[in-house]
Amino acid sequence: MSQRYQTVLLFGAPGAGKGTQGKILGSVPGFYHLSCGEVFRTLDLHSELGKTFYEYSSRGELVPDDVTVKMWQQNMHAQTVLSRFKPHADLLVLDGIPRNVNQARLLDKHLSVLLVVHLVCRDKEEMIKRLRRRALKENRADDAREDVIRRRWDVYEEETYPVLAHYPKGIIREVDAIGSPGRVLQHVLEAVVPVQESHFNNPVTGEREK
Repeated sequence: MSQRYQTVLLFGAPGAGKGTQGKILGSVPGFYHLSCGEVFRTLDLHSELGKTFYEYSSRGELVPDDVTVKMWQQNMHAQTVLSRFKPHADLLVLDGIPRNVNQARLLDKHLSVLLVVHLVCRDKEEMIKRLRRRALKENRADDAREDVIRRRWDVYEEETYPVLAHYPKGIIREVDAIGSPGRVLQHVLEAVVPVQESHFNNPVTGEREK
């Protein structure tokens, strides 16, 4: 059985800020952030998995869950070999995966999920506006179309939101995603720092927390 990584999942609807919060956490010693998008972007298209990924993506089809998890697993192994991620010292922070319940089940043998930070968007219309502004700012005109954004929300509500029910309620912490990134970060840190400190060496003393 492969090693199970001590993990925090960043969870939420499109535009909730998972990637933003994950990048910030990843810059803090003791946390390692990996997004599902990063896994796809860094994939070697000449490898067996890369060719499989290209076969599906070139047809505009979703990559099967088992292939997605294999790509993720391969990436995690590479990060460990390169010592970018140190499983015995770093808390793994994931965003964008698992995207559905089947992926969550497949990942169970690889992850020990200690906490799920649910970035809650109670104002859907405000989130849609945020996504449109972000897409326009990043010169992604197609992603700024309201019908595209609403479709992404539909997919989230149908396929991704049910993932929450896969994990125990006791490890799910809700954080209001509406607000400045700094304010949201404050609440995210309040949730994740105690988890990190209780499972890994104290970064100051070098001693394991009791």
